[in-house]
Amino acid sequence: MAAVHHRYGTVRGRRLFYREAGPADAPLIVLLHGFPASSFMFRDLIPLLSDRYRVIAPDHLGFGLSDMPRAEEFDYTFDALTDLTEGLLDELGVVRYAIYVQDYGAPIGWRLALRRPQAITAIVSQNGNGYDAGFVESFWKTIWDYQREQTPETETAIRQAFTLDVTRWQYVIGVPDETLVSPDTWHHDFALLSRPGNDEIQLKLFLDYATNPPLYPRLHEYFRTGQVPLLAVWGRGDPIFGPDGARAFAEDLPDAEIHLLDGGHFLLESAVEEVAALIRDFLANVRPGA
Repeated sequence: MAAVHHRYGTVRGRRLFYREAGPADAPLIVLLHGFPASSFMFRDLIPLLSDRYRVIAPDHLGFGLSDMPRAEEFDYTFDALTDLTEGLLDELGVVRYAIYVQDYGAPIGWRLALRRPQAITAIVSQNGNGYDAGFVESFWKTIWDYQREQTPETETAIRQAFTLDVTRWQYVIGVPDETLVSPDTWHHDFALLSRPGNDEIQLKLFLDYATNPPLYPRLHEYFRTGQVPLLAVWGRGDPIFGPDGARAFAEDLPDAEIHLLDGGHFLLESAVEEVAALIRDFLANVRPGA
């Protein structure tokens, strides 16, 4: 099993944490995490891939072990998080790579692909939406209400996402046997969410999420013209991004591999070996560039 290194890079004066494993000259996979997680979500996946691939998993600014400038000191947007991710990859000399995107990692990954389409060799989307289909209204209504109008009422409602109960809910809902999910996961995320000032960061990103669906037409055109190899591996019980989000990729990528697995939003917590096997088979056929 390859050793996993825990490193920091500095981009535009911001210190970014990342995990790295695998041979330096192997084909590269970049793992992009979602809310409210960090690269910690990939702790079990990385060893299952790094015998054959070089793997890099950064923490977005404001998440995990990366810097967390306060919301009044940094303009937290998905464009800005993409700038930092792109800068880190440039710092590491990365030219060609596959991406694994989940939740917030998807809009960051889509921006990377639209900026440098020639750099992306393949895409794995694990509960990371790229279409209007799949947004589960019962979850998203609170966010949409807050995006339309920032009032004490809409802010109070959306702040429930920062509680321990809702953090746990994101991990266990939709999992057939929730005893497979370690409580370490939601307690880890909740501790980081609870840092002073992190709530304001997350509120800014909830607002900025409204900029993501308008990018979808450009993303779909990129899919149609480039026919990038894509694997959608999805927890069918996800109450945030439902299975229609996975099926939608076939609209523009008829050769996309789509697998709906028993599991939830954080599928790796209950099905990491199954996901890793699907990724290895998929990437073995598309041969992502080093």
